[in-house]
Amino acid sequence: MYFLGLDIGSSSIKAALVDGTTNKQVAVAQYPETEMDMMSEQVGWAEQQPEVWWKNACAATQKALNSARINPMEVAGIGISYQMHGLVLVDKHHEVLRPAIIWCDSRAVEIGEEAFQGIGEEKCHKHLLNAPGNFTASKLKWVRENQPELYAKIHKILLPGDYIALKLTGETTTTVSGLSEGIFWDFQNNEVAGFLMDHLGFDQEVIPRIVPAFGDQGRLSVTAAREIGLKPGIGIGYRAGDQPNNALALGVINPGEVAATGGTSGVVYGVKDKPVYDLKSRVNSFAHVNHTSEDPRIGVLLCINGAGIQYRYIKQMMAEEGLGYTDMERVMTRVPIGADQLRVIPFGNGAERILSNRNIGAQVNNLQFNRHKKEHFYRAALEGVAFSFIYGIEILKELGLDITKLRVGNDNLFQSGIFSKTIATLADAPIEMVETTGAVGAARGAAFAQGHFSSLAEAVSGDATINIYEPTTSEYQQYSNAYQAWVSDLKRLLND
Repeated sequence: MYFLGLDIGSSSIKAALVDGTTNKQVAVAQYPETEMDMMSEQVGWAEQQPEVWWKNACAATQKALNSARINPMEVAGIGISYQMHGLVLVDKHHEVLRPAIIWCDSRAVEIGEEAFQGIGEEKCHKHLLNAPGNFTASKLKWVRENQPELYAKIHKILLPGDYIALKLTGETTTTVSGLSEGIFWDFQNNEVAGFLMDHLGFDQEVIPRIVPAFGDQGRLSVTAAREIGLKPGIGIGYRAGDQPNNALALGVINPGEVAATGGTSGVVYGVKDKPVYDLKSRVNSFAHVNHTSEDPRIGVLLCINGAGIQYRYIKQMMAEEGLGYTDMERVMTRVPIGADQLRVIPFGNGAERILSNRNIGAQVNNLQFNRHKKEHFYRAALEGVAFSFIYGIEILKELGLDITKLRVGNDNLFQSGIFSKTIATLADAPIEMVETTGAVGAARGAAFAQGHFSSLAEAVSGDATINIYEPTTSEYQQYSNAYQAWVSDLKRLLND
């Protein structure tokens, strides 16, 4: 018996198969091999076609099945992880009405600010744990204001994972965790936030039926089974946004535990056992995968938009043809900590929450034509993202999160020793790298939902720790000096 996990990212779709008997991953596949396109018709916009996610999910599943060489009829359940904060609109025939407005789209910042003031800051913080910000609810209001004829055709609003569940089951459903990330959930009253819906002019009928994060979320339809290559009738048992799911995959389910990831965006995600919010809205709080009103589990999420996408940009624009990230790492070891005073501010991927939703763009500072070479840019770009993590971690500490260890997966930016060592040293916390992925976590979530494990902790245990990056005390001052110079640059840009 096997379980399939799908991770619907903005760069690619991953599929993982986990053996239900051993709880070991037997295959992880990605499709496409190169990053999926984002459409950006105007500055600050970011859209993708949901139908492409589904097509690629089917291809990734087939790739995983072929890699594992198992009988597709042995797959017993499906779990879904997905890029957070997106907006998918479907009509009564379940047809997509427009491209999805995805997580890094910043068109709705002003709408969210108006709602924050109109509803009241205190009420938003106490009930929603967040300002409406640039999240799904605000994006829906943008559609209502700017595309009213299209808005009138909306039957249901969906998050990206809800859309994949619709394609799998033919049913429109969502979760409390998903509604909280869209800023639709009232934590005090444990219900859809009617006051928010009324203020923004939404009919509550657009909210799909709510299903548990772990449990019966529908069955694979005959049509979907034919397309994805599995047997009809198997259960979809788990669904969560990528960051709560990433935390689950890394075993971060209890208060005080912290996960991090460095993909297209960068994230640090800690768990608290009570509602917590930031009065400055620099970080956000959502229902974690195992949250209940009786036993709260709140995920506090720090997000940096300009992370992996910035480093990828540097590679595409500056690295020689055929030079990979491993090659860049080797080259930049010749450059000292601080990149010989070349500094990069990486915030070029839309509005940044840790900067109170300001969009300041990326910056290169202190460039010296006679001294700095490509390898300096490589290191300065990587350090700029690492410094952004530290800037955010300092905010989390202000809110009472005790960060003594970070758990990360063996992918993306944390595969860089320079990147990981910089964060570990400045945070004074070891980084524990675990051999897992979000897709594997989703597969295990589905297995747990079917009663395959006695506890959630058992379901996510057992992955090997493959590396630990310890703080480097002897080099702390060099890292600190470079970071303080970077912070000074940032403060000048922010006029702080």
